[in-house]
Amino acid sequence: MSSENSADDARYVWDVVVVGAGPAGASAAYAAAVAGRSVLLLEKAELPRYKTCGGGIIGPSRDSLPPGFELPLRDRVHAVTFSLDGKFTRTRRSRQMLFGLINRPEFDQQLVEHAQKAGAELRTGVTVARVEQHGPEVPDRRTVAVVLQGGETVLTRAVVGADGSASRIGAHVGVKLDQVDLGLEAEIPVPATVAEDWAGRVLIDWGPLPGSYGWVFPKGDTLTVGVISARGEGAATKRYLEDFIARLGLAGFEPSISSGHLTRCRSDDSPLSRGRVLVCGDAAGLLEPWTREGISFALRSGRLAGEWAVRIAEAHDAVDARRQALNYAFAIKAGLGVEMSVGRRMLQIFERRPGMFHAAITGFRPAWNAFAKITRGSTTLGELVRTHPMAGRVLSAMDR
Repeated sequence: MSSENSADDARYVWDVVVVGAGPAGASAAYAAAVAGRSVLLLEKAELPRYKTCGGGIIGPSRDSLPPGFELPLRDRVHAVTFSLDGKFTRTRRSRQMLFGLINRPEFDQQLVEHAQKAGAELRTGVTVARVEQHGPEVPDRRTVAVVLQGGETVLTRAVVGADGSASRIGAHVGVKLDQVDLGLEAEIPVPATVAEDWAGRVLIDWGPLPGSYGWVFPKGDTLTVGVISARGEGAATKRYLEDFIARLGLAGFEPSISSGHLTRCRSDDSPLSRGRVLVCGDAAGLLEPWTREGISFALRSGRLAGEWAVRIAEAHDAVDARRQALNYAFAIKAGLGVEMSVGRRMLQIFERRPGMFHAAITGFRPAWNAFAKITRGSTTLGELVRTHPMAGRVLSAMDR
């Protein structure tokens, strides 16, 4: 379907335009398309494309996938080795799978294909310059103009911004952030003997910088090795990664990819919409503040954004559109927002007392069981604190 002017100057108006084809955008496009609406999914890169990400698929991510989606797992994790800046190493094991590991190019591509099968149309290699909700490009108050680089304008009844942590749609909405972290990662091909040693096991290292940690995620013949810390500590974070790789005995292997990215968490009062425009995933700053886990937040917020975008597309006036946008914000805050608030509290404690965290998770069975339940998806941080008074008391005690 074309957005070009016809002879009578009438232009096609999409029900929903989604900007960004990562997990959040693909989930939004799928949800809106399944509802029977016309959906256009815009992506600036060509797919598949690399994304800096550990690629851990925890229970909430698995449970948010479209029906019939088969995870392209590279490994199944049954053991976690914990260390405190390389010391006091201990491995905890589980008979049940804790979580799975994927490569993001494959995973994201598969999500997009599900959205397309549901009826969404995909355009790659296009960059959105801006969104206009008023002005000469907008024919009526029910329409939003998505202006592409090069000047082409796409008209729609609702927009979902899922264009990553440096989101242009997020800037249009006015997303506010209260936490920005720097993640550095290396994809390291290793010999079969090294790969066998890591199969089914990940490493989490509580790092030397406040709130930092490192990880090793095995994916067949490649290890994904990364670290994350607060932005502003770039040189120290790079040093941590170099020391981490050397300590693991991996310094002799040449990374196939070395990359970095910023993760951003929204502030409590940050908007999630403006007019007929919603934001989700990284574009909205939706991320678990302690672990910086973002895939499950992207999938869950993307699905909600797609469902509420359909309602906004159906709204006949600004008042109704506003009501639907507020309902979307309420749905986000009631679920993901609660998890984020608990995660912030966890991060504040972890920044001050990483040794206590390490001792608890490696030596206190209830703490390990809680970790396992969260990764499997049988509970969340928020549910754990709400339904287990002891967990809340432990957090309060650690916070003193």
